Amino acid sequence: MINRINISLTPEEACDKEKIIQAIKRNIKLKDVSFINIIKRSVDGRGKRVKVHLDIEIFIGEAPLNDKKEPNYKDVRNGKEVIIIGAGPAGLFAALKLIEGGAKPIIFERGKNVSDRKRDIALLNREHKINPDSNYCFGEGGAGTFSDGKLYTRSNKKGDAGKIIDILISHGADNRIKYESRPHIGSDKLPSVIRSISKTITDAGGEIHFNSKLTDLVIDNSKIKNIEINNNLKIDCNKLILATGNSARDIYRLLYKKKIVQEFKPFALGVRVEHPQSLINKLIYHEDAENPFLEAASYSLATQVAGRGVYSFCMCPGGQIVAAATSDEEVVVNGMSSSLRNSPYANSGIVVPVEFNDLKEYGKYGPMAGIDFQKNIENKCYNLTGRAIIAPAQRLTDFIAGKASVSLPKCSYIPGIKETNMSNIFPDYITKSLQKGFKDFDRKLRGFITEEAIILGTESRTSSPVKIPRNSDTLEHISINGLYPCGEGAGYAGGIISSAIDGERCAESILK
Repeated sequence: MINRINISLTPEEACDKEKIIQAIKRNIKLKDVSFINIIKRSVDGRGKRVKVHLDIEIFIGEAPLNDKKEPNYKDVRNGKEVIIIGAGPAGLFAALKLIEGGAKPIIFERGKNVSDRKRDIALLNREHKINPDSNYCFGEGGAGTFSDGKLYTRSNKKGDAGKIIDILISHGADNRIKYESRPHIGSDKLPSVIRSISKTITDAGGEIHFNSKLTDLVIDNSKIKNIEINNNLKIDCNKLILATGNSARDIYRLLYKKKIVQEFKPFALGVRVEHPQSLINKLIYHEDAENPFLEAASYSLATQVAGRGVYSFCMCPGGQIVAAATSDEEVVVNGMSSSLRNSPYANSGIVVPVEFNDLKEYGKYGPMAGIDFQKNIENKCYNLTGRAIIAPAQRLTDFIAGKASVSLPKCSYIPGIKETNMSNIFPDYITKSLQKGFKDFDRKLRGFITEEAIILGTESRTSSPVKIPRNSDTLEHISINGLYPCGEGAGYAGGIISSAIDGERCAESILK
């Protein structure tokens, strides 16, 4: 017999399987519990003492059936070839789906494999040398590889999120990602998961080519005819999945040059704020702030300022701020956490939506307006610090008060920071929205505004500022047969799970 119950436990009880079973027996007066399966776990800090809510399947007198269907990855060495640009979640999961259907994926990735990519990131942090094709944004696994693998999307409206989770687990991710309310894999664990997925693709006969950038494509009679890699290798191609990620500005410009239809897409831009993790624990967990059975506390904040949203984005408890620039003379920041989330810092993007009407001076660029606006802000950050990837920074209290910071608190950002009046970076509507938004956040989370908090600029790569329109049925580009714009870079996803789902959908359309 199977029962399903919801139960609330102390953090200590919720960390011990035997104590969970004992609590179940007490609560529903059962003598025997054969097996339990946690469906969902969430931490509730709304009261004086923290509670952990569990949604659990209870098996009485029987064991659970293992009815999960593993994907059937066929040998596709002689299968029909489909070319994929980009080895991020959209590209990799498109490849896995193609293999299930008997087609042979050939992936071209501008960046390097995970191991070589790590060395380039070390050089970026240590010597401030940016490799424009191998960094926190580009390379095997995409931008998510070193942004700790957040998996917050649970919607199954466009695909099977559960299947994506199962595939990640079968390739080495922790089983906890199935039931945590805010699951993540961790930047220390995700690279090995990505390598394992890549191995599944190549073992089945698919191909992955690194250091291979799309530099041209040829359209004939509104159809994809061939592509060019690294300015010299020409490849015949009639089915192309374009899964480049939202930082591949050269691809947007290539499509613009080729007069391939694109659209401006609203996006968000702002700063990354960092607090001591111990402070965030205190604000969220109250009396349980130092409870060793609780993970680093996180928050999700949103408000409206004069009709414009201000919200937290990509919150990283126990994490660090990293340099996400992809070329010289720009400064971009992002956040990441290890699987243990044990850094003494907590950081989050705090961003403001940007609409096309906000970009009148860039209007002549049409769909490229958002890219040019992003680039302008990132260049300002560079010009204000005067050194590659040194981030402009300001105490949160000083930013809100509109005054310069005399000194800065310690910060997790390894390349270095420089005292800067952040109001000089953004247009007034972003500065004022952020200032008022932070005040609202402090009303919701008393103590959020503190001398210990610091903001860094700029958080500008939240999502694609361009949408590549496609047919809602076939998922092909609206005017180019055989071109499948895909994932976050094409404007159809936001994060690992939704990007993976979109990759699968494009592959399924091709297989049909």
